[in-house]
Amino acid sequence: MTTSPPQPPQNPYPGHPGGYGPPPEQFPQYAQPQAQPAGPPQSYEQPPQPFQQAPNQPHQPTQPFPQPGSPYQQPGQHQQPMPQNVLQCRFCGAFPAEQATVRGHQGMIVVMRFLKLQGPFCKTCGIATVREMTAKSMLQGWWGIGSMIVNPITMLMNLEPWAKFRKLPDPAPGAPGRPMDPGKPLFRRPAVLMLLLPIALITAIVVINLSTTTASEAEVGACVVNKGTAVSPNVEVVDCASSEAEYKVVGKLDGTVDDSRCDQFPGYEAAYTSEVGSQKYTLCLGPI
Repeated sequence: MTTSPPQPPQNPYPGHPGGYGPPPEQFPQYAQPQAQPAGPPQSYEQPPQPFQQAPNQPHQPTQPFPQPGSPYQQPGQHQQPMPQNVLQCRFCGAFPAEQATVRGHQGMIVVMRFLKLQGPFCKTCGIATVREMTAKSMLQGWWGIGSMIVNPITMLMNLEPWAKFRKLPDPAPGAPGRPMDPGKPLFRRPAVLMLLLPIALITAIVVINLSTTTASEAEVGACVVNKGTAVSPNVEVVDCASSEAEYKVVGKLDGTVDDSRCDQFPGYEAAYTSEVGSQKYTLCLGPI
């Protein structure tokens, strides 16, 4: 009866593009069998030769994978054993790592978009992620009324993971991947100039409100102009020397919208009444 010789196990790394995968010399049991040269059959009665070791030469233990100088280990680095129950960075696989969530925001005028990236992160990849997402929020997070409020809160929320990453030690050498490039600090990036946009907008609103005196603040002797219509007036206080001045306040009645009471003021020609909630007043106007 004839039997077929035992076949070697199938190569578990077929079809790796570009030569990726463990090198054959590290896994000789998966190498393809080579053809044996023709010759007389070997005798199986010969006893096996004992292992001979050169005298005065210590035994060299087998090096674990990867071998020094292999393409899977950088020169000058040694493979570090992976501790048990230790978080690894999601990007480079280094340890130690910290579980955290880094957030970003995009404002799109009408709608807004909330971004987040969850860890774990090593120190290098974590700081790089915080800087990158915060810089993008500085550029893209202001374009909308709601985003003007939400974006600063989102960037402030990144201070907590940033503080966690700074407390971590540097990643241990020999990680499977390459850590991210942290890049420049935020205050050295052009995106930090976008923080001036909300500051400038708020300053402009405050200046406009301070420079514009409403009709409710008008006193007797002040000059006003109606920038609205007769049906929907918009009365503002202006300088009496200005060409915009139309009327002069000759009297003011608080707590009433009865313009007939303006007859008591000399020079009365027109009246402006306002009632907003419980606040009522009447301006009695005359020529300048």
